[in-house]
Amino acid sequence: MSDVQQAVREKYGAIGSAVAKSSANAACCGPRSCGCGDPITSNLYSDAETTDLPGGAVAASMGCGNPTALLALEAGQTVLDLGSGGGIDVLLSAKRVGPTGKVYGLDMTDEMLALARDNQRKAGATNVEFLKGTIEAIPLPANSVDVIISNCVINLSSDKDAVLREAFRVLKPGGRFAVSDVVVRGDVPVDVRRSMELWVGCIAGALEESEYERKLQAVGFVDVQLEPWRVYKLDDARAYLAETGVDVDRLAPQVEDKFASAFIRARKPEAKNCCGPECCA
Repeated sequence: MSDVQQAVREKYGAIGSAVAKSSANAACCGPRSCGCGDPITSNLYSDAETTDLPGGAVAASMGCGNPTALLALEAGQTVLDLGSGGGIDVLLSAKRVGPTGKVYGLDMTDEMLALARDNQRKAGATNVEFLKGTIEAIPLPANSVDVIISNCVINLSSDKDAVLREAFRVLKPGGRFAVSDVVVRGDVPVDVRRSMELWVGCIAGALEESEYERKLQAVGFVDVQLEPWRVYKLDDARAYLAETGVDVDRLAPQVEDKFASAFIRARKPEAKNCCGPECCA
């Protein structure tokens, strides 16, 4: 296991345990990071979506978007959530695909898996299965999933090429990739990025917009779309960064509008309908 994976596992394991024990302020990526109710993580889901969900699923939501709103899920589809955490997006998806569909949640953290399975039990979701594993090595067969979703998790991986290759592999031909993630918009000095990580604890490995698009295309995805929808403003972080001793005014011109939550969509091409040597070799 890489150092990054170990750090992520420890952090999210602690959060899973805290939420399970109903600890206050547990729904964050870490102490004072990833927002904790600030403009990054707030108002991602409507009341109508969360009303019938177990409190533990909502409390453990640490994303930067609502991937279940990125495309219309259909009855009977198979969905995979990469880094499913407490299970909020899995449970929302399960309602949409119905009893003839199936939703997998993949997480590498025992504490989060235990929390998610408890939330599944409380929700009475019978079309859900939580799997233990990493998003760099998805424990599902090729061509087995209609839709892949994820919520502010791919940026945490130290091997994003492997994640995207695996996503492409398990998707059926014509399958859709629809995730929320943190992206960097243009060049940002290393010291500035590190300073912003004090506030946005999930941007350590965030990709630049165009690099994200190139990586998706490199593994074979088509119709790639990247839509920044919530751009982080320095004023959102000013109070917290000031407490750390960072010169916020110095950061301002280099940070404003540089980090964002983005909707990222792509599609695996349909299988070729032919028997020539180019496609049936």
